[in-house]
Amino acid sequence: MEKTRVKSSSIRIIGYDEAEQILEIDFVHGGTYRYFGVPKPIYDKLMKSESAYGSYHARFIKNRYRHEKIS
Repeated sequence: MEKTRVKSSSIRIIGYDEAEQILEIDFVHGGTYRYFGVPKPIYDKLMKSESAYGSYHARFIKNRYRHEKIS
């Protein structure tokens, strides 16, 4: 899984495994979560939402995909 450090007040690192459609997000204040079944276009749009990573996550990812806290 390739991971990218991002500049955000809520998200530190974003990773994505395209083959498995797994999105991993490391939050500044709240651990690391793995989201399952996330299509590549959702990941791409997240990465393009540079000024609003947290808002995009809250609107289009949180509570929409099965997830687990991994740390």
